[in-house]
Amino acid sequence: MLYFTSDHHFGHANIIRYCNRPFTDVDEMNRALVDNWNDTVSASDEVWVLGDVAMGQRQETLKLVRGLHGRKFLLPGNHDNCWHGHKRGEQHLAQYYECGFEHIFGGDTTVELAGEEVLVSHFPYRNNGPEDEQFAKFRPIDRGSWLLHGHVHNNWRQWGRMINTSVEAWDYHPVSAETIEGLIIAGATDEVVGV
Repeated sequence: MLYFTSDHHFGHANIIRYCNRPFTDVDEMNRALVDNWNDTVSASDEVWVLGDVAMGQRQETLKLVRGLHGRKFLLPGNHDNCWHGHKRGEQHLAQYYECGFEHIFGGDTTVELAGEEVLVSHFPYRNNGPEDEQFAKFRPIDRGSWLLHGHVHNNWRQWGRMINTSVEAWDYHPVSAETIEGLIIAGATDEVVGV
């Protein structure tokens, strides 16, 4: 099976407060995210992480990725040291490969879901608020395609043709391609579908 997920922020204590995550501390959060992943994903499954996998001391927090089931692919986000938006991002690629990612994308890409070519990016088409304007040049251009993205955490699950893969939107589990395809088949909605 194929899964998508994003914005784990392993090792990031403040994300608990910022996103109202239901964990008492970072250790509990890390354990729950690893357990939820491994309860969902088998060794033969493929998981695309759409950015922001780890924070804090990356040498320590990235080690958690080694214990995650499945073949792992990373499309880095702004909090990943290997993100192409960082001046020295390429210098950190080896560290992310060593923790278990099979492939790391250099930028946005596409995947076929529900018979459609779907854009995959860390960022949504629309701004996540005024404080997010610094990333405007990295947001993909909306040319009418469906978009899988992260970055917005618990702001929405779906907005139009944008589907958020952040862990907060999917009860802290990876979301299956089958579930995503169901949303695509159901069609875009003008309403913002919350978490």
